[in-house]
Amino acid sequence: MSNIFTIGEALIDFIPEQKGTPLKDVVSFQKAAGGAPANVAATAAILGGQSYFIGKLGQDAFGDFLVEVLKNVGVGINYIQRTDKANTALAFVSLREDGERDFSFYRSPSADMLLEEEEINNKWFHTGDILHFCSVSLVDAPVRKAHLAAIKAVKEAGGIISFDPNIRLPLWKDHNEYKNVICDFLKFGDILKISEDEIEFITGVNDEKIAIQWLLSLEIKMLLITRGKNGVSAYYKNHEMKVPGYSVIVADTTGAGDAFIGSFLYKISINNIDINNISNEAMKEMLTFSNAVAALTTTKKGAINAIPSIEVVKKFMSK
Repeated sequence: MSNIFTIGEALIDFIPEQKGTPLKDVVSFQKAAGGAPANVAATAAILGGQSYFIGKLGQDAFGDFLVEVLKNVGVGINYIQRTDKANTALAFVSLREDGERDFSFYRSPSADMLLEEEEINNKWFHTGDILHFCSVSLVDAPVRKAHLAAIKAVKEAGGIISFDPNIRLPLWKDHNEYKNVICDFLKFGDILKISEDEIEFITGVNDEKIAIQWLLSLEIKMLLITRGKNGVSAYYKNHEMKVPGYSVIVADTTGAGDAFIGSFLYKISINNIDINNISNEAMKEMLTFSNAVAALTTTKKGAINAIPSIEVVKKFMSK
C-alpha cells in the first residue's frame, strides 16, 4: 500500500440548517470539517487507506477541531503546521433545494495560505506515493510555492501527482488570472479530475469534445470528468470509458467530488495500480466504486462526517 498525501486547505464549513434560503437569510448553521484536500485525505483514510494531510492551521479552537477530526478518522496529522499569524479559514455555505451550494469565504489571509516551501520535507515521500492538490491554495501566497516544492519532491521520488482544480470563483478577484494559474499547474498532473461544469472555464472552449482533446494533449495519464448523478467519463491509454452514477436522495453535495477522487486514489494505493498500464476491468471497478462513495456522501450534510465506511459502500453496491 502506498501513501496518499494531500496538500492545501482544511477549513470549517458552516452548513445552513435550512435549504433553499439565501445566505443572508440563513438563521442557523451546523459546523463541519471541510476543505477539499482534507476531505480527500479523510475519504482515503475512512475507506482503509493510509493518508496524510499537509497544511497549516491557526492556533485557535477551529484549528484544534480540524486536527481532532482528521486524527479521529485516521488521517496522519504529522505534517500539519500551526500558526498564530492568521486564523483557520471559514466557509459559510447556502444550500439550494437540490443540494447545490453557494459559498462565502473568510480567508484574507487564513492560516492555510501561510504554509511555506521550507516546511516541505523531501524525505516524506517515496516511490509510488500519491500527492493530491486543488486550486484554492494556488493563490499568490506562500502556500503556492509550498505546492511547487511538494510536487517537485514527489516527482523526484517517483510518485504520482493528482490535481482537482475544484474551482471556487469567489476566492479570486481576477478570474483570468485564476484560469492561467490552473493551466500552469495542469502540466504537473498525472491524474486530472474535473467536473463537467468546469471544463469551459479551464479550457476556454465551449465544445466539450474539443476541450477534452486539448486537455489530453497535455499528456495527462488519466483524465476523469465527473458528471454528478450521470456518473463519470474517463480517458486513459487512448481509451474512453463512461460509467453511470447512482441515483440517491441528495441532502448536500458538499465534498462529493472530493469523495470521488479520494476513493479513486484509495483504490490505486491499496492495489498498487500502475496508472500507465491499467486494465479496462480495473478502471471500471475503480470508477464504479468511486461513484458509489460520492453518491453516498451526498445523502448527508457536510463533507468528512458524510463519508461512508467501506462496509456501507459494499452494502450499497450490492443492492
